[in-house]
Amino acid sequence: MTEETIKNLPVPSMTGSLESYINTVNQIPVLSVEEERFLADRVRDENDLDAAHALVMSHLRFVVYVAKGYSGYGLPVGDLIQEGNIGLMKAIKRFNSDHKVRLVSFAVHWIRAEIHEYILKNWRILKVATTKAHRKLFFNLRKNKKRLGWFTHDEVNQVAKDLDVSPEVVVEMESRLHGQDVSFDLPTDDDDENNYSPQAWLTSSAPTPEASLIKETETDKNHSALFKGLDKLDERSLDIIQSRWLVDKKATLQDLAAKYNVSAERIRQLEAVALKKLKTQMVA
Repeated sequence: MTEETIKNLPVPSMTGSLESYINTVNQIPVLSVEEERFLADRVRDENDLDAAHALVMSHLRFVVYVAKGYSGYGLPVGDLIQEGNIGLMKAIKRFNSDHKVRLVSFAVHWIRAEIHEYILKNWRILKVATTKAHRKLFFNLRKNKKRLGWFTHDEVNQVAKDLDVSPEVVVEMESRLHGQDVSFDLPTDDDDENNYSPQAWLTSSAPTPEASLIKETETDKNHSALFKGLDKLDERSLDIIQSRWLVDKKATLQDLAAKYNVSAERIRQLEAVALKKLKTQMVA
């Protein structure tokens, strides 16, 4: 592959249709063993970007082939190809032709690793594979199933043995894979028993911190104003207010009338005046 050929290699774009991109990469010539090693040595020894570009372009068709194998996860194939291309570039940066192995054999592990990572992050809104054992199971459970439906007890034990994980992890991962994402704000149902919208039962009805602070501040302000108002009452009016409003066993007008040797109506008048003073103090 000459210098001119390297510089004139087509640059496929993912901005058009996927079919057009695939057709373009399939037209890029495959490198011979000698060309591949020559370009790889230039990348390693001289950090030659043109050589790296030629290696990437000539292996894009292989990335497409690998990415199509993961189309069953419901994610756009174009996105899977882009992630695989990242893995290809990482592999080229680390490739050493002295090992006498073709780049395609070396790069496949990097390509799949990037695609796996993308699928695990985007297959569901919530992550289904959160541990090393889960990740191993995620890409092996489906091909270990011999039929539709849930695993039997014997099948769980067999898969656990084959993949070197515990039966409990197999059961947990199968449950995660069978689960479906639910919209947070599903339309509410008139029947509360059939309303499974997460918004309905996850949304807290408790006051917000802001509302709680405002209420607490207002309460403290009212208490302070109340005590200031009580301090301004004369002794008899204070006793009437306390006896009528601030104790558990409230006194009657007749009780206070007998205590102060006045009529019940006089006690009512004194109470009304005291309450008015307190109200004025609290709204001031």
